[in-house]
Amino acid sequence: MKVVVIGGTGHIGTFLIPRLVKEGYEVTVISRQQHKPYVSDATWQKIQWINVDRGQLEKEGRFGQMVADLAPDVVIDLICFTVESANQLVSALLDRVQHFLHCGTMWVHGYKVEAPSDESHPRRPLGEYGIRKAAIEDYLLNQVDQQRLPVTILHPGHIVGPGWTPLNPQGNFNREVFTALASGQELIMPNLGLETLHHVHADDVAAGFMQALVNKERATGQSFHVLSDKALTWRGYAEAIAEGYNQKANLLFKPWDEFRTMVSESDAQCTWDHLMHSTIGSIDKARRLLNYMPRYSSLEAIRESLSYQ
Repeated sequence: MKVVVIGGTGHIGTFLIPRLVKEGYEVTVISRQQHKPYVSDATWQKIQWINVDRGQLEKEGRFGQMVADLAPDVVIDLICFTVESANQLVSALLDRVQHFLHCGTMWVHGYKVEAPSDESHPRRPLGEYGIRKAAIEDYLLNQVDQQRLPVTILHPGHIVGPGWTPLNPQGNFNREVFTALASGQELIMPNLGLETLHHVHADDVAAGFMQALVNKERATGQSFHVLSDKALTWRGYAEAIAEGYNQKANLLFKPWDEFRTMVSESDAQCTWDHLMHSTIGSIDKARRLLNYMPRYSSLEAIRESLSYQ
């Protein structure tokens, strides 16, 4: 079976491509540039590479047809960010592939009435990214004929793993936060640290895509959360990291209006985005229908990511 993966050289692709090859799929990776995955694996020598600028080909109206001309059985799109982009691809793939898998995001949920979020909850997206991804989800599941193009959407949380900095307990990507916790330094925290973050190891996301592939009948026309088993509170996350370095977390809690003045503008904006979303999701549906079983807890995934760097 031939699988085309769009954007397969990133965090998810690092683990998804080897899984596909080892299961006997013929894999073609479409990416803007051919660069090494975050974790080396000999299976990458067995794939076909196609290096193209998706954005430019979409402007020319040629990207979808280029993918269709590869005659794939399955297409996995890891880097689609607009309805227009999704529509061009779908239009070219109708009646031509057996399964189309799209990478969404937990941010389609936006603010919550109930927690944890599950896939049946109404979408109340916040911010441009969440709004656009929610619109893509609606288009793919509610406007595309599932008989002509079977679609499955996987919604990961905060992806972590070897090769990149995890989202930290302050809700941003400043590595000095981990340094402060490791050395017992004072760390300012927004509000009371009771909001939530829901991480997932990139390999568990890859496993979710594989389970959707092998459970196509149950996956078609559905969206699924791919997350660790449990989310973390910001305070609990900070305390656990400090404890891992035999330290007691020295946390100073500040109201948002004060906190934002005590960090850089970019860190403050990132923290605000994650405060607003306070991601926490259920994986019961993925467990039940896809037999999805994440190997990593949130903390295990984060610690592996930190130890790798």
